[in-house]
Amino acid sequence: MVYDSKKDAYTRGCVQVYTGNGKGKTTASMGLAIRALGAGFSVLFAQFLKVGSYSEMEILGHLDNLTCKQYGTGKFIMRSPTEEDRAAAAEGLRDAVEEMESGRWDLVILDEVNVAFNLGLLSEDDLLSAAAKRPDMVELVFTGRGAPRKLIEMADLVTEMQEIKHYYKAGIPARKGIES
Repeated sequence: MVYDSKKDAYTRGCVQVYTGNGKGKTTASMGLAIRALGAGFSVLFAQFLKVGSYSEMEILGHLDNLTCKQYGTGKFIMRSPTEEDRAAAAEGLRDAVEEMESGRWDLVILDEVNVAFNLGLLSEDDLLSAAAKRPDMVELVFTGRGAPRKLIEMADLVTEMQEIKHYYKAGIPARKGIES
């Protein structure tokens, strides 16, 4: 939402995209969620492709005015997606859009939804349609590698995380509290 100091009110939400091959897209959206909660906003954090307990979900689940939902099958997709994968993503996007349209949320984060697009679980039109249904007062965030070109073009803010160096390549695995 945009702060108007003359009116002391939030006047319009924007569409944000956090994309790129670097680390930090989900983390950036969580930082935004924390900032929004500190300002008294209500936040929906919708994770695509994920099911289960991640460290971020442990703490976020205890915060007032924040609801976390996960839309996935619980399987890491290293193969061609199944119909079950497609159905979970489609149902997740339908649910998240209904929630966004409900008027309950000031900030809606669609975490890893761009990856769902890249895996063929959702189309570019699905994501653009979700953005088009955003009520004026809602801030909407899309995260994940490979954001669709048209989503990037219509967004108000786009940040690309670029990997310069990553310790995974030196054999350091995902660590609890840092990556998981």
